[in-house]
Amino acid sequence: MKTKNSLQYLLIISMILPGTGLFSQTKSPVLSGQEKLLMYQGHEEMRESSSFKELHWQFIGPTNISGRCTDVEALGPKGENYTIWVATASSGVWKSINEGTSFEPVFEHQGTSTIGDLAISPSNPEIVWVGTGEANIFRSSNPGCGVWLTTDGGKSWEHKGLEETFTISRILVHPQNPDIVYVAASGHEWTQNKERGLFKTTNGGESWEKVLYKGPESGVNDLVMDPRDPDILYATTWQRTRLKWNDPRTFEDHKNNGVWKTTDGGKNWKQLKNGLPPPKFMGRTGIDVARSNPDVVYAFVDDYEVAFKAEEGELDSYGRPKVDVIKGATLYRSDDAGESWKQVSGLTEETKKYMSGHSGTYGWVFAQMRVDPNDENRVYTLGLWLNISTDGGATFEPIRRKIHADQHGMWIDPENSNYILAAHDGGISVSYDKGENWRNLIKELPLAQFYNVEFDNNEPFRVYGSVQDHHSFYSEVDLSGGKDKVRATEWEYTLGAEGSTHVVDPRDNNSIYASLFYGKLAKATVEGYPEDMEWVLPTTFPEEPEFRGQWMAPTVLCDHNPDIVYQGVQYDLKTTDKGGTWE
Repeated sequence: MKTKNSLQYLLIISMILPGTGLFSQTKSPVLSGQEKLLMYQGHEEMRESSSFKELHWQFIGPTNISGRCTDVEALGPKGENYTIWVATASSGVWKSINEGTSFEPVFEHQGTSTIGDLAISPSNPEIVWVGTGEANIFRSSNPGCGVWLTTDGGKSWEHKGLEETFTISRILVHPQNPDIVYVAASGHEWTQNKERGLFKTTNGGESWEKVLYKGPESGVNDLVMDPRDPDILYATTWQRTRLKWNDPRTFEDHKNNGVWKTTDGGKNWKQLKNGLPPPKFMGRTGIDVARSNPDVVYAFVDDYEVAFKAEEGELDSYGRPKVDVIKGATLYRSDDAGESWKQVSGLTEETKKYMSGHSGTYGWVFAQMRVDPNDENRVYTLGLWLNISTDGGATFEPIRRKIHADQHGMWIDPENSNYILAAHDGGISVSYDKGENWRNLIKELPLAQFYNVEFDNNEPFRVYGSVQDHHSFYSEVDLSGGKDKVRATEWEYTLGAEGSTHVVDPRDNNSIYASLFYGKLAKATVEGYPEDMEWVLPTTFPEEPEFRGQWMAPTVLCDHNPDIVYQGVQYDLKTTDKGGTWE
């Protein structure tokens, strides 16, 4: 076998000899960022030499939904249009020069497509930094491999290191000097690593200094700069562990959670404690400064102190035994630049209950907030819904008016706080009236996270898939215009949920099985759903524990006998009569 170059040779040898070579698994269970970059380089070289390189992908939909976005920023209007930059969970970076009328992907060939944060240089809008690896460490989150820089508005990109950070939560660029940049890294999702904390460059990314570090489990999750002085910064740290069987959380012995302040550009840091919860209760924390009065600082804490005890036999929304309810989303305010703090949310039983349900059980996914740049008492908190307070956090109300759930980013025009951009699991939304009404950019941003894809042998054939934070969908693929002119369509609901595996009976293209959350299994017909949906998997066997399945449990249809279906929970389950009985 002839190889194109030495890199390809190393790739092939390391695959043949798994215990040796460039990508040996003996040194670490985690593929390094550098290894991933090299593998992508090899992929690009092989793609260019491939006999199939002229084949191209065609967008077939859905045109009626968009997907998870992690951050959004914009440039003030030139004429009457904003330039909008969008960071996505799995589709790279997109840019609009016409205020969202259309978007173009600008980050397609950089070795990763999962983005944690982006930052436009205040002194030069052509300079944009992109931090890869989604910091919202969810089931569908993926690590990145460092930071990239464009100096020409996205036409070209240069990798600037920090490839071992894996997840980047925030980037700040000095307002006058674009070579001074801060990068907050929350670190590996499942394992410890030293390449986390807060990094600083003074030479445009040629070298980096770690200026805030609290251990191999502790990352920096949020960062904000005092608008009066770029050497004054506030950072939040979170020591967390994500177990294979549980969400990431804070434990009793975790000491490195907190809010920190520097007044000399990161050389020295002071932990801000006066009035904030003890570290053992502090989960992921967001922070923001009121631009209209920078002495006012807010900290938005996912507080692990128990607020309500679970009642015996009570179940959560997924049918699992409910655990004690923590305080969760709790807002603290400082009026003296962080020297002292007071809790401002959840001080009555009514508001306490509201805030404990603010983020469901997923405070570690959200925990961000924004202060209106022109009103120190107008506060937005990001959670399952976008929430707004007009009285400095004493009371909140949800914004549910035609905007998708699960909020991950927000940008407010500092010159016109009526104009708001929100990033969420349904894409990007824009408001021109402080959140009263929203324009959802769905068709304009053709992106979504598919958990799985399946197709049948119908004529025309149908494609099925489950989409993150939406549902399961299907669509017919119309080839009547020619194989190179497939029309993108709106997709329809089908059997399944957000995280489902689909299988179709090859003898009957109308009969479909779908796994649902935590190992549940159902069947229906494509045309009869949802009326003919039927649960086909028992909850348990006699004298055996309850079945425990993954978020996406595997379902397999036997190729030789489609009456045989296998379902994976803590056991391998099998039916030979389409779900009538199981063994």
